[in-house]
Amino acid sequence: MAKRRKNGEGTVRLRKDGRWEGRVVVGYDDKGYPKTKGVLAKTRRACAEKLDALKARLAPAQSDKLSADMPFGDWLDHWYQTYLKDTIRPSTQQGYENSIYGHIIPALGAIPLNKLTQSDLQQFYGRLKRQGRLIRVEQDGAGLSDRSVRLCHVHCRAALQKAVEAGLLRSNPAEGCKLPPKSRSATQVLTREEMQRFLIQAKYEGYYELFLLELATGLRRGELLALQWSDLDLDTGELRVRRQINRVRGTLTTIEPKTRSSLRTILLPEAVTAALREYSNTVCSRWLFPSPLGGDVPRDPSSVRKILQRVLKHAECRQVRFHDLRHTFITTALERGMDVKTLSAIVGHVSAAITLDVYTHVTTVMQKNAAAKIDRGIAKSRKKPKAEASVPRTTEFTANKGKRRRPGTGCVTQLGERLWEGRYTPTYPDGKRHPRNVYAQSEDECEAKLARLIAEMKAEIAALRAKDRWQDVPC
Repeated sequence: MAKRRKNGEGTVRLRKDGRWEGRVVVGYDDKGYPKTKGVLAKTRRACAEKLDALKARLAPAQSDKLSADMPFGDWLDHWYQTYLKDTIRPSTQQGYENSIYGHIIPALGAIPLNKLTQSDLQQFYGRLKRQGRLIRVEQDGAGLSDRSVRLCHVHCRAALQKAVEAGLLRSNPAEGCKLPPKSRSATQVLTREEMQRFLIQAKYEGYYELFLLELATGLRRGELLALQWSDLDLDTGELRVRRQINRVRGTLTTIEPKTRSSLRTILLPEAVTAALREYSNTVCSRWLFPSPLGGDVPRDPSSVRKILQRVLKHAECRQVRFHDLRHTFITTALERGMDVKTLSAIVGHVSAAITLDVYTHVTTVMQKNAAAKIDRGIAKSRKKPKAEASVPRTTEFTANKGKRRRPGTGCVTQLGERLWEGRYTPTYPDGKRHPRNVYAQSEDECEAKLARLIAEMKAEIAALRAKDRWQDVPC
């Protein structure tokens, strides 16, 4: 069996025409796709030699300032800027730079490269675990997560290995370090009743379609917010996932999904399609969920996270992450009998093995239930099956109105002892805000008049939009 090549060394494969092809990634384009160069040869060995020569030719010239006693921080910076930065996506660079320039260089940067020991690295990882966090210390604690510590180790090990290959070190001191165990953050799944309360509250606060679509598809947050109306066929219910939104260095950026499996088409349930069809009459932007601040931009991912926490609090649900809504969809789908292969394609996993690995706790229960059915059906077990659970009732929860009026309901103000004013100021398709007022002698009468005014104005706006439904005018 051929020895597996390390990351960054390129690939060597046998073509159908009998020749060997070597190919190496030399960078990434603006959309995040890798740019490669290749060589051809008659034998595997000749191909590998040509590939090494190609990499040497493309590698930056070796600086005269590089030496075994140079500061580790200088070497780490040189390694990142020279060998790594151009081979990773812009959205990945930010996380790598936070680890390298925020943690590693400040702590170990002054130590000479050839004096850095395994003990230095081990103590550094211990300090990170105890008190390495630089932000949100009061919220998340003083120590970094196991994953962040391991990421720092990955950078140190890779940079030191490159120093070994460059002849600056005889061995890699990062080899053999004891690291925190690999662990996944605990996932939380909303119960059926919590989902009902959550959607009731979301509908009251004006975010029903956003969270309904998430709970019905399990899209990643960036994928959900990057959806455009051109991606959705309201007649067939087909939803195409083609892009995602990321914040890179403080700027919202639309990029292609990281893997090909993330490019997929999902068939929405009829109820969800109907809700989105009705919702489309209220949106005059190419984005499904445009920014409320105006302009041709989608809603900010960070604002959605804050909205989620607020809606969960008002609905009296547990505080979960946005990604836990994805876990909720996958867990619910598995529990209701969807096969893993189909589910893996819907959520954009590279393979069904990832779905099985992450959701082992769910599939184990499914296997036990299947074994019990086989026992009753084939082995003809005398054990009586448990009574079927009764159909869960719909929750009696009503939306928590809070102290603030929800968007789209106007405002009511008392002008005098027996005079109330109701005002509604929507944005018309011409891009201008058109205020209208109603007056009454009591608050209840004013609310009733205002509700009728809002219904009339929404019908008027819908009629204007029907003339040119997809006109890209900021609301």
